[in-house]
Amino acid sequence: MPRVRRGFKGRQRRNKVLKMAKGYVGGRRKLFRTAVETVERALAFAYRDRKVKKREFRKLWIIRINAAVREQGMSYSRFINGLGKAKVALDRKVLSELAISDPSGFAKVVELAKQAA
Repeated sequence: MPRVRRGFKGRQRRNKVLKMAKGYVGGRRKLFRTAVETVERALAFAYRDRKVKKREFRKLWIIRINAAVREQGMSYSRFINGLGKAKVALDRKVLSELAISDPSGFAKVVELAKQAA
């Protein structure tokens, strides 16, 4: 089998990986093989943690809504059920922000949910 001289494309590929490895310590930044291992691992973690981030934020919003709803004398599950019955189309992110920034407005939403439940 003849030897393959990669030239431009091979250098381009190596430089792309080494550029992604910028900021890593020691050989992880300078040596191609260790840089490839580290960059692949970092990309896998980045992919995984983009999903985890969504999970964590949803948990945070639910905790905030639950705390705000309990101050109004209602449980979180009854509140969400009441919103569904009242055909209120606000997601948890918006409800959480509303509970923090505008408690009086949130109280009105809770009243809507109470009436529908």
